[in-house]
Amino acid sequence: MKINQNCLTRTFVGTNDLFFAVICKENNNMAGNFMEVKDGRTRFLPSERWRIMRNILMIGFAFMVHFTAFMGASNLQSSVNADQSLGTFSLASIYGSLILSNIFLPVLMISWLGCKWTISLTFISYMPFIAAQFYPKFFTMIPAGFAVGLGGGPLWCAKCTYLTVVAEAYASVSDLSADVLVTRFFGLFFMFYQMSQVWGNLISSAVLSYGIETAPSNNTLNSTVVAQICGANFCGASSDPGENPNLAPPPVERIHLISGIYLGCMVLAVLIVAFGVDSLSRYDRGRTGSTTGQSGLRLLAVTLRLLKEKKQLLILPITLFIGAEQAFLFADFNASFVSCAWGISNIGYVMICYGVANAIAAIATGSVVKLTGRPPVMAFAFLLHVFLIVTLLLWKPTPEQGIVFFLASGLWGVCDAIWLVQVNALSGILFPGKEEAAYSNFRLWEATGSVLAYAYSPYLCTNIKLYLLLTILCVGIIGYAVILRNNRGGTTATGEIPDFELVATREIKHDD
Repeated sequence: MKINQNCLTRTFVGTNDLFFAVICKENNNMAGNFMEVKDGRTRFLPSERWRIMRNILMIGFAFMVHFTAFMGASNLQSSVNADQSLGTFSLASIYGSLILSNIFLPVLMISWLGCKWTISLTFISYMPFIAAQFYPKFFTMIPAGFAVGLGGGPLWCAKCTYLTVVAEAYASVSDLSADVLVTRFFGLFFMFYQMSQVWGNLISSAVLSYGIETAPSNNTLNSTVVAQICGANFCGASSDPGENPNLAPPPVERIHLISGIYLGCMVLAVLIVAFGVDSLSRYDRGRTGSTTGQSGLRLLAVTLRLLKEKKQLLILPITLFIGAEQAFLFADFNASFVSCAWGISNIGYVMICYGVANAIAAIATGSVVKLTGRPPVMAFAFLLHVFLIVTLLLWKPTPEQGIVFFLASGLWGVCDAIWLVQVNALSGILFPGKEEAAYSNFRLWEATGSVLAYAYSPYLCTNIKLYLLLTILCVGIIGYAVILRNNRGGTTATGEIPDFELVATREIKHDD
C-alpha cells in the first residue's frame, strides 16, 4: 500500500481496544470528524466541547435517576426495616462488599467493558436491593446488599475516570487547565447526583404521608417522650414503637408502591447511559492509566500500591470521614432525630432539604475554589461540620422544632458536597496518570468508613457516634493540612498541564 509521505500514523489506546489512524498533514484531514492536525499536533476540534458537555450531562442525569431510587430506599432502611436492625445491617453489607469490589473489580471491568458499559451494566446490580423491599428478610436483603456493593466499585471508578479523561480532552480545546475543569465537572456531576435525594425522598414522603393526619394531642405526648429518648440520647436497641408512636413502621402496601416506582427509575437510568453516552475511547487518547494490562492478583497490588505514598496515607482519614458522616446522616440522624422525634413519614422531606443544599453546594464549590483556592473552602467545611456535630450533641429535638430538622440536614448537605467534590478532585490531581488506582482507593476507604459506621450503629448510642465522627474529622483535616504544607496550594502534583499528544507518532516513509 502506498501512503503519502506527509501522513502520520497515530496509535490510539482506548479503554477497550488499540487502533490506528492515518492523518495527512497536507490537507489537515481528521482522524474521524472530531480531531484536526494543527502545528504538527493532533487536537480535538473546538466543536467537540459541546459533545463533551452533552456526555457529562447525560451521565449526571442517569446517575440522578438511578440514585433517586437507591437513595430514597436507603434513607428509609434504619426506620422501615428497624426490626433486629435489618435495614442497618443491609446497608453495612453494601459497603462491606464495596470494599472488596473496589480492590478487585474496577480495573478489570473497565478494561473489559469500557467506562460507558461498566456504568450501564453495574446499574443493574442495584436492582435486587429494591426488589428485596417486597419481602425484606435477612436472606433477601443481605445478598441484595452484597450485589449493590459489588457493582458500586466499578460504577464509581468508571464515572470518575470518564469525567477525568473528558476534562483533559476539554482542556486541550479551551483556555482552562485540566485541574480547574476536573473540579468543575465533578461539581456539575454531584449537583445532578445530589438532586437524587430530592426526587427519591419526595416520592417516599408523598406516598408515606398521603392521608395521614397528625393529632395535636399526640404531638404533646411525644414531646415529653422524645426529650428523654431521642436525639443524642437515642439508643436503637432500647427504642420501643409502643412507647413512641413515631417509630411505628408504615403500611406494607405503601412500601411496595415506592419500590415499584424505584425499580422503574433504575431501568430508565440503564437505557440513558446505553443510548445517550459516547464511549470513552473517543477521548481516551494515549492515556494508558496506572492499571492498563493488569490482571489477577496484580489488580490488588496496583490499587494498594498507592498506600506506599505519603500523600495517599494522609488523605485516608478525611476519606474515611466522608463515608462515616454519610452513614451517620442516612441511618442515625434519620432514626435518632427525624423518625424518633417527628415521625417516619417526615424523613423524606428532611432529606429533600439535604439534597437541595448538597446539589447547590456541589455546583458552587467549583466556582468558589477558582476564586479562593481549595484551602479556605476545606477550612470552612471543617468549621461548619464541627459546629453541626456539637449542635447535635446538645440539641433536644421535639416535633414542634421542624425548622431545626431542615437546617441541620441542609447544612450537613453543604459540608458533604464540599468534601465529596474537593476530595474526589484532589484524589485525581495528586496522582496524575494513576486515576483508576486513586479513585479506587477513594471508594475503598470511603466504603470502609461507611461500613464501620453502619456496623457499630446498632450497638452504640448516638452521642458516642457523634464523638467518633468529631475525632475522625479532626484527624482528617490535620492530614490535609500536612499535604497542603508539603505540596504548596494543594492543587496539582506536578504543576504541569498534561500533554495530550498521542502515545506513539511516527512518520511513514514513502513505500512503493
